[in-house]
Amino acid sequence: MQLTLSDSVVSLYKKEMELRDGESVRLYVRVGGVGSGGFSVGVMRDLPTPQSFIIEKQGISFFVTPDDFWYVDGMTIDYQTDLDRVEFIQPRFTDAAHPEEHSKKEA
Repeated sequence: MQLTLSDSVVSLYKKEMELRDGESVRLYVRVGGVGSGGFSVGVMRDLPTPQSFIIEKQGISFFVTPDDFWYVDGMTIDYQTDLDRVEFIQPRFTDAAHPEEHSKKEA
């Protein structure tokens, strides 16, 4: 499992969610993304399970549970300050909102 979180997106989540050092945030597959009716990444305070993949940045534990590895594995999450937009970059899918049955690498 590989996941990249930029410093700018971690700072944004800390500010917007009023996170304190030691807290944990779950990243999960969400159905019904904005305007797409497809998939997106949800973000919520939660506690990791022993099977969770965990990244610690700026005092916060970000984690993904095994049920969501299929979507998040290989993803980069970044915050574009000039556009005021969070970007979810998933090179395994042509369209992350509507993942194909097969990844780009398998095609």
